[in-house]
Amino acid sequence: MPVEEAPVTSASEEWQASACILCENNCGITVKVEGRRFAKIRGDKAHPASAGYTCNKALRLDHYQNGGARITAPLRREHDGTYTEISWDVAITEIADRLRAVRDTHGGESIFFYGGGGQGNHLGGAYSGALLRAVGGRYRSNALAQEKLGEAWVDAHLTGGHTHGDFEHAQVSVFVGKNPWQSHGVPRARTVLQNIAKDPARTMIVLDPVRTETADLADIHLQIKPGTDAWCLAAILGEIVQQDLIDHEFLTAHTTEAEPVLAALRAVDVDAYAHLSGVDPASVRRAAQLIGTAESVSTYEDLGVQQSPNSTLVSYLNKLTWLLTGNFAARGTMQMHSWLAPLINYSLKTKTTPVTAAPMLGGIVPCNVIAEEILTDHPKRFRAMIVESSNPAHSLADSQRFRAAFDSLELSVVIDVAMTETARRAHYVLPAASQFEKWEATFFNLEFPVNTFQLRAPLLEPLPGTLAEPEIYARIIRELGVASPLSLSVLRGALRLGRKAYGLTFLALLKLDRKAAGLAPYLLYETLGPTLPGGARAAAVLWALAQGVARRHPQSMRRAGHADPEALFTAMLSERSGVHITVDELDGGSWTYVPEDNRPIPLSITPLLESLRGLDRMEWAHTSGEYPFVLSAGERRAFTANTIFRDDSWRRRDATGALRISPADAERLGLADGGRALITTNRGSATATVELNDRMQDGHISLPNGFGLDLPGSDQRTGVAPNDLTDLRRRDQFSATPWHKHVPARVEPVPHT
Repeated sequence: MPVEEAPVTSASEEWQASACILCENNCGITVKVEGRRFAKIRGDKAHPASAGYTCNKALRLDHYQNGGARITAPLRREHDGTYTEISWDVAITEIADRLRAVRDTHGGESIFFYGGGGQGNHLGGAYSGALLRAVGGRYRSNALAQEKLGEAWVDAHLTGGHTHGDFEHAQVSVFVGKNPWQSHGVPRARTVLQNIAKDPARTMIVLDPVRTETADLADIHLQIKPGTDAWCLAAILGEIVQQDLIDHEFLTAHTTEAEPVLAALRAVDVDAYAHLSGVDPASVRRAAQLIGTAESVSTYEDLGVQQSPNSTLVSYLNKLTWLLTGNFAARGTMQMHSWLAPLINYSLKTKTTPVTAAPMLGGIVPCNVIAEEILTDHPKRFRAMIVESSNPAHSLADSQRFRAAFDSLELSVVIDVAMTETARRAHYVLPAASQFEKWEATFFNLEFPVNTFQLRAPLLEPLPGTLAEPEIYARIIRELGVASPLSLSVLRGALRLGRKAYGLTFLALLKLDRKAAGLAPYLLYETLGPTLPGGARAAAVLWALAQGVARRHPQSMRRAGHADPEALFTAMLSERSGVHITVDELDGGSWTYVPEDNRPIPLSITPLLESLRGLDRMEWAHTSGEYPFVLSAGERRAFTANTIFRDDSWRRRDATGALRISPADAERLGLADGGRALITTNRGSATATVELNDRMQDGHISLPNGFGLDLPGSDQRTGVAPNDLTDLRRRDQFSATPWHKHVPARVEPVPHT
């Protein structure tokens, strides 16, 4: 249920606007601060997207700000493995010298960057690119590379960009491997789900092997066998095509290359694929009928399928359900949207990684090849790594393999608020200010027809000894001496004549000097940044992003009330609860965001059509006699969050992160509720508390995300670190995204001692 707002008992000015940082929705909150504590937190009614809504997790954010042990001085690892506190000047000088040495000896391409954000920590990432270019780096990655690369590649082929469902108005809502009740993703998720469930004229369809809280509300729950999503979706599409429920008018007017797709789906054996996926063919046919005849359909796929077998094919099939039925760019259907800063490159020109030649879909290195790009004698291997606001030693598949790779680097630098599992292995650890101690923002701006942005002001002074990431990057770039003093001088002089003169000079400089273009965020930080009110120096990059919105979407920007990019930039700086950046027409407005090369939409993606045609010959089961269970590693639950919470005390339920298993499986194995079980995969073993849970089907088990941290002052982990059990070789054939949700495993009781 949505959290009830706390009553206001003090003057309104004591409540400061900010946002939750725990998922992509970044709901607006207001916070009452007492000392350095968040004494009270509530939803922000003035926030233009969330309008006062928040879930229970946002109310625990004091456990992020004050719950864990912070780093308050730069640390250098000595030869014996211990860490020594050093000054910022020494840290910056030594890191710059060692980056130069790696660059000059092996080339800048051997310097690799990972992270650049977190759920609501994106301003630093905007400046990290300038540092990477300053040392000649080309390669980077982040959490999206183990989640969204396959979907992004499919989007690039089809609509040319990201789409999001209009679930507020959809007659039929379809969730594929997605449980918005817990993982959100849909603005005001629980309210929207309840509204759908209460309306007899609307329908909810869920494809999920688990009977989730969202499935409880659904009209149709297709409780498939784990890993059979592709067969179930192919069966639905086969029924839609074979019963001629497609939108011929839409296909003729707005698409090309439909016939190869339709031919492949005509050949699908609907009953056989339904049976293979473990669901009643009648339910599949009913779902297809509802999707094919609805006035509007919106769908949402997420990690449940994007981190399972055939994930890229599943993304393609999911998108075909709404494209073949004409559910695009109209009320209640799938919509494209504006971007303030795109998080993925939607180009089809795909580069490859230097050692394994893995395709870099979305322009980023797949997470599951990072260790392979390091643990080799290849001359182009990664030799230095900068990690910012991320914890790959815990979050990437096959933690043992990644840790070995990280330990072999010539230089490793971690920028974070805490001594994470990754930081504990780095050569240098640089302490960052927390997300509530600096100017910060998120670029998860995914709404349509009204897209929003919030620049968050600091609620607290930075903890002494810490710096914001943009300042850390700026100091290293200064020490490297790669920026032209003349360029900085010219820009500062132009700024004295006003922003218009500054803008013209800035654009001219970027055209004349390719090197300056690569350092653009740094140049903004050093010249425009110091003039911004309230110390909002890190917001300087937003000036350039506002120019981009005005160039790409001028009419949409003006509909949002901004006459020009300067007006938009000023509004972003001044509106504490957030601001509309674009406003569009709900019916038809999305077409303005479809690139010309994708109009009409080309439906045929040859390698994925080949996979679709080969489903009847493809192995769907990946378990064995040795590993008979499918483990979903990293389930979202009511009291789990990504490892940004380095404090176990915030949880009111499931404090140890239980292994969920069906009652029948537990009885067969001799497991008792609250007992202990040993989970074993081909990569490792771990013990967990057992929870008998009838939401799980037989043969399927799950462990939550956010557990298994090595916290200071504790000799024992709480819960299981899921990626001690996963295998980096189990990954999608197209995108290399990991099978975190499909890990063959064995479960045994742990004897009482």
